[in-house]
Amino acid sequence: MSSWARCHITPSCSRCCCCWRCSRGWRFGCPASSRSAMIFASPPVRELRLQSRLPDLLRCGRSSPWAEERLQGAHLDAFLEGPCMLPDGSLLVTDIPFGRILRLAPDGDWSVAYDYDGWPNGMRLGRDGQLLIADHRVGLIRLELAGQARRVLMDQFEGQPLHGLNDLVLAPDGGVFTTDQGGSGLDAPYGRLLYRSAAGETSCLLGGLAGPNGLVASEDGRTIFLALTRANAIWRLPLVEGPRIQKAGLFLQLSGGIGPDGLAWCTRSKTLLVVHPGMGVWQFDASGRPLALHAAPGADYLTNLVEAQPASGRFLVTESLRAEVYALETGRSD
Repeated sequence: MSSWARCHITPSCSRCCCCWRCSRGWRFGCPASSRSAMIFASPPVRELRLQSRLPDLLRCGRSSPWAEERLQGAHLDAFLEGPCMLPDGSLLVTDIPFGRILRLAPDGDWSVAYDYDGWPNGMRLGRDGQLLIADHRVGLIRLELAGQARRVLMDQFEGQPLHGLNDLVLAPDGGVFTTDQGGSGLDAPYGRLLYRSAAGETSCLLGGLAGPNGLVASEDGRTIFLALTRANAIWRLPLVEGPRIQKAGLFLQLSGGIGPDGLAWCTRSKTLLVVHPGMGVWQFDASGRPLALHAAPGADYLTNLVEAQPASGRFLVTESLRAEVYALETGRSD
């Protein structure tokens, strides 16, 4: 048997749950009462390297309305998310509870690049060189980096306020896919995936979601991979003209941790990276086989990541609660 695929033997079936010889049941023969997913061998654990730590002078050390709502009023130094690279090699990250965009310069110096009354989460650098921000409180924002002019592009859908945006990814046609997460979960699956066209029209591509979070496009742009934090899953969403989603499906069912957060596709290694708070950063091949788990001692709240340079295979990962940035190397594709 392959070292990658160790099949679980169910008590009500003498054969494994993926055995073709079974003639009835839900998964090639196993009765519905004994459903079980295929289990893979544990991949190697690779240690992340600490890249930088937010200096004490920029740490707030207090509670905030965001922390009151999401973290039982915990006093936070910061909560780093939404990493985004600039052409000069600087790293931008959001500080959600304190409405800040922080900048880590190539020489290691930290500064506050921008602050405003909001809860900025995911960020992307638009094709026009302006910053796009998925803000949980305000909506979809365009920020001019030079003049710091801020414009709200979307703050409602069909006449109703947004639930609370989380992350975004650019579409090939100039539009934006964004997750409207709010406080959705398995008990209240009202989250949705929205699309805002380049012309400013908004549509809902998928609703009824439990904690839609990070998302990334496949290398050819024909598929969106979507993290559902509360369902602990990654969905694969094929795109057709419109855009519309056709035949959405489950790609990865994870276990443990808090649930998947940020996603990234590595063109160098042809792998999908899944940030899984409480576990680390999983690295999967294009078929969903786990290749590695990247982690670091004490870095228990990794949330999001961005490639440091295009096609470099080197990623920068935010540790939200510790307000640190870690470096991850994916390696080459075989």
